[in-house]
Amino acid sequence: MILLHGFAGTRRAWDGVIARLPPDVETVALDLPGHGAKAGARRPISFEDCVDDVLAQAPESFCLCGYSLGGRIALHVALAAPERVTRLVLVSSTAGIEEESERAQRREADERLAEELEGEPFEEFIERWRSQPLFAGEPSAAAERAREDHRRNRPEALAAVLRGLGSGAMESLWKRLPELQMPVDVVVGERDMKYRELGRRMLELLPSAQLVVAPGGHGLPLENPAAVAGVLARPHEEPL
Repeated sequence: MILLHGFAGTRRAWDGVIARLPPDVETVALDLPGHGAKAGARRPISFEDCVDDVLAQAPESFCLCGYSLGGRIALHVALAAPERVTRLVLVSSTAGIEEESERAQRREADERLAEELEGEPFEEFIERWRSQPLFAGEPSAAAERAREDHRRNRPEALAAVLRGLGSGAMESLWKRLPELQMPVDVVVGERDMKYRELGRRMLELLPSAQLVVAPGGHGLPLENPAAVAGVLARPHEEPL
């Protein structure tokens, strides 16, 4: 099982999930380009670079799980090498923004965030990031674990990630979801209403998928690692 973290996280975001998996479930958590140990990845950073990076480190056949940004990258990997990905788990993720005008607005917003990362104290950015409505209701312990993980990154590297891998930089993959024939688990938090709706949409387009609604919000790997581990540990079942 290859695990891909979200924006401003690192492979350490999966520590709680891995600790709750049975010992026979082999896992490898990766730092994505621009994050953690790969903060020095060549720039600009692209989805193609991320796909190559994941495939270079993965075995010939593997299960793939991605959270948020990691889920969007996981979709790119599965579409690029469907013969290698035996199962896909998407946690709090999406297939992108469909409307070009909305993507353009998101690119502008991501550029402003990138400039803030380059021009203000990193701690101020972290607090602004954690104050988003997306993380509303997050337990303080989970929020602090997220802040600790953010601090393992470098602000200028995260700025490059926003420019290359932000939602505005990504072409929509919604029309390509029917190509994914492997079993897919779409996992969302019960408080995360936006991504619950996105998850239901993905379910309609993926040929062999099921939706799992877990207690928690958007940041499930840190807030409810037991639920995520439970999904990863059990075999995928065909949807009813």
